[in-house]
Amino acid sequence: MSLSVELGLGLALATAFSSVLGFLYKHRGAVESPAVELRAPVRSSLALLWSRWYVIGLLVATASWGLHVAALSLAPISLVQSVIAGGLVLLTVTADRLFAHQVTRREWVGVGLAALGLAFLAATLSGTGSSAHSDYDASRLVPWIAGLSALALVIAARSGDGARAGVLLGASAGLFWAASDTSIKALSHHLGDGVGAVLANPLAAVIAIASFAGLVVSARSLQIGKAVPVIAVTSVAANVFTIAAGPLVFGEPLPDTSLGVIVRMLAFALVVCAAALTPAPVRAVEAEAAR
Repeated sequence: MSLSVELGLGLALATAFSSVLGFLYKHRGAVESPAVELRAPVRSSLALLWSRWYVIGLLVATASWGLHVAALSLAPISLVQSVIAGGLVLLTVTADRLFAHQVTRREWVGVGLAALGLAFLAATLSGTGSSAHSDYDASRLVPWIAGLSALALVIAARSGDGARAGVLLGASAGLFWAASDTSIKALSHHLGDGVGAVLANPLAAVIAIASFAGLVVSARSLQIGKAVPVIAVTSVAANVFTIAAGPLVFGEPLPDTSLGVIVRMLAFALVVCAAALTPAPVRAVEAEAAR
């Protein structure tokens, strides 16, 4: 593994913790702020800035985003996202110990399964650490980003006001961020073209729009959903689809043995099961909302 890739993975580890911390601060600020209106994203976002905790979370999240961009420019996208996703195990500990959230056994198990699945996934990523793997084919990149964005919009539009609306909006935010992260990785291929060319690249606009959409939808999900399930589902959605972009968009090598393929399939199955398990049961959510 090259030195630049090792440095990128170190930055990814720092991203993992700062991302969880930023999420929890934003949750604390979002629940004390006026309701976010998805049809008025700019006005709603400005209203959130009146909350000191949300601003702190936003600053931490911005620093985390900077670390993430640096990591993606140095290491393969699947390796970076696997490290960040593995950091999901920090969520329950941080929420329980530092933010005094009541973490249920179901949530501990769900987050643990997600971390285990992502660890299995990382075990099948050998052979990708020799370079940054930022080359891409536009015929694969464009449908991937468009598909993620369209799915995110559909989920947000159909989330409704039920007990699971928070986690559905969290999944939508994760998909928006997966589209943004994939675009960041693709844009990193053009860093040698100069700052002007990078800023003028259409991918820069995609990153800005998808990131902002994810931020607004995520804020609403944090307002109406319980912190740990919402953050876990958001992270799983973002990381699974960004990891998948490695071989599908950037040509990272797939496992070359049957065992490797089986382990990777098992890893994705564990992550999907964890995502389904992590949200609290409907009755529990309704009971909490009624208090």
